[in-house]
Amino acid sequence: MASYAVATKPGELVTDLGHSLDVLRAAFPPGALRFELVEQACPGAAELLIAAGLTVTARMPLMALTPENALIPDARAGVEVSVATTAAEAAAGHAVAHHAFGMSGEPEPHDDEPGPAVDGGSVVARVDGAVAAVASWTQVADGVTEIVGIATAAEHRRKGLATLVTAHAVKAAQDAGATLTWLTPGDDGAEQVYANVGFTKVADAIHFAEADA
Repeated sequence: MASYAVATKPGELVTDLGHSLDVLRAAFPPGALRFELVEQACPGAAELLIAAGLTVTARMPLMALTPENALIPDARAGVEVSVATTAAEAAAGHAVAHHAFGMSGEPEPHDDEPGPAVDGGSVVARVDGAVAAVASWTQVADGVTEIVGIATAAEHRRKGLATLVTAHAVKAAQDAGATLTWLTPGDDGAEQVYANVGFTKVADAIHFAEADA
């Protein structure tokens, strides 16, 4: 799991990491350090981390959207979208994401009933009754949530389902109290999908790992 680097004074130039890395390296096994940070929130930190021996493993846009401005596409014939309200629906969405993200083997059992929407949840799209796409939102904190786990079964890709479930996940998060949603697309194609919902780039997210990890 990544360690989040949080700016104590967002926007101010970071000129010194102090002894923070020494403390973390003493607490974790060699090569275990991972970081994610928003470059504009802590300018200068990326250069300091690289100089300290960490490597950039990913750089991606951070996109945000006020839920009330989300664009909701019409579902085509045979497609139904709903919030996952049962353990079976959540498990079906989890299975789609498991395979779409290239994870090996079968997904672990997912038997828990979905909790309160403010704690996060999922939206699933069914094609002729079978779950074909999923998008989730994380716990809503101070009105903010991340849209995550957006996935479509291989046989149903390039049919607009990712856009559809993303838009509905934003609206479901809004119903749970979110006033701001954000996400980080994995590639240019995904960035366009989220732009179709109304997401716009507001910053850059950078992931780091120790060079020998």
